[in-house]
Amino acid sequence: MQEIIEKLLILQDRNRKILRVSQELAHIGPEREGLRTKAAATQSQLEAAKLRVKQIESERKRLDLEIEAKKSQIEKYANQQLQTRKNEEYKALAHEIEMAKEAIFKIEDAEIVLMEQAEAAQKEVARATTEAAAAKKLVEDQIGLLDGREENLKKELAELQQGRVGIAAAVDEPTLNRYERLFKSKGENVVVGVEHSVCGGCHMKLPAQIIASCRGEAEIITCPNCGRILYYTRDMILTGGD
Repeated sequence: MQEIIEKLLILQDRNRKILRVSQELAHIGPEREGLRTKAAATQSQLEAAKLRVKQIESERKRLDLEIEAKKSQIEKYANQQLQTRKNEEYKALAHEIEMAKEAIFKIEDAEIVLMEQAEAAQKEVARATTEAAAAKKLVEDQIGLLDGREENLKKELAELQQGRVGIAAAVDEPTLNRYERLFKSKGENVVVGVEHSVCGGCHMKLPAQIIASCRGEAEIITCPNCGRILYYTRDMILTGGD
């Protein structure tokens, strides 16, 4: 194999590793944010449950005040009954007292419902608290692992990029420029082998002259279909009949 092809293959392998590490690094940020969003969602559920408890307690206190107000009315009407000498006025006050008592009964029924709701809400707070704590611990642990992974990948990427400089410097500038252009347009498979008379990149059948030139290894040969750099090794099958 031509020496330049060997250098290009080494460079290509380094570029592939850099690409892989870069892709892994690119995924860490969104994954970390996804974990934080998950933890925030469970915390939001907990806050909503706590708010529900407060709302129920506030409503219960409001009803208590309403009952006290009705009791004050009953006491007021009862005192007025003692002071009045008119039968019709006495009956009217008695009616108001009965209405106030009925209102108290309805409010007390509503309070019973609120007590049941409060019990359920407290259970929901307990459940949400446990879930939020577990989610927070899990997310913190996973983010810690991600942070460590990110740090290692950054170090690995820096080493790969530093090493790539030396590898690229070993390739002549015209060939390197051609390789770089192909890498940008074709992706990580730039230098490809020939097998069964087809290009290892685009998998199109190659002319016999191109195959012969690859075997000769006298110069850099490119695929006439995709432009990728072709190479030959003796363990490859060059033609369908070989």
